[in-house]
Amino acid sequence: MYVCIFNIHSGAFLSSLFFQEYAVRTSYTSPTLMNIERAGINIFGIPSYGTHMNGYTYSADGKLMMWIGRRSATKPTWPGKLDNLSAGGLPVNMSVLECMKKECQEEASIDESLLEKLIPAGSVSYMYGTQDGLYPETQFVYDLELPPDFAPKNADGEMSNFYLLTIDEIKKKILEEDFKPNCGLVILDFLIRMGIITPDTEPRYLEIVELLHRPIQYLFRDFTFWSNSDIPRFQ
Repeated sequence: MYVCIFNIHSGAFLSSLFFQEYAVRTSYTSPTLMNIERAGINIFGIPSYGTHMNGYTYSADGKLMMWIGRRSATKPTWPGKLDNLSAGGLPVNMSVLECMKKECQEEASIDESLLEKLIPAGSVSYMYGTQDGLYPETQFVYDLELPPDFAPKNADGEMSNFYLLTIDEIKKKILEEDFKPNCGLVILDFLIRMGIITPDTEPRYLEIVELLHRPIQYLFRDFTFWSNSDIPRFQ
């Protein structure tokens, strides 16, 4: 498959390669059928997975704040956009937690002692299409409360700046589309779980919650799944 992707790349169909392998499988727990260069998954509409971390703390007066990163202008995807404090795609031969810790260390230089406090907080799944292909994606989400004196420092060149923002500032940035889109989704999920976005304050609460959890695992299973009449069909 690398030969295929390199040929497509040489024909200028792909703008860049990641030199990172992703597993091809019909669901996360299904057997791996083959590995493929990350840059080619969208061409074939292959489900992919990643990890995102909400890094948060509290101000002296008790207000919730979040650390946000600015992606480097040289990133091949979404350069210059705001991002979660740490995030990254899940390659082959790496567990979800290993991937999350690796990204935290590379992107924000978070000490191992702090990473032991990472809390798994579910997942966010979505699907979108562009002229480059189809992107069915699931992000494993972690939360990490950071001490007030913590200051992130990038170690891999993928972040240009970090900002400690209030929730109102973050909401404004999301509405201004300053965030990489999937990072905005992960933060929305966080704000819902923290009770900041509620059914009484957001008229489209149920719609937002549903859209943050597309049934990717069901949609991409083999056809024997669809023959079970007890399982609802998703359109």
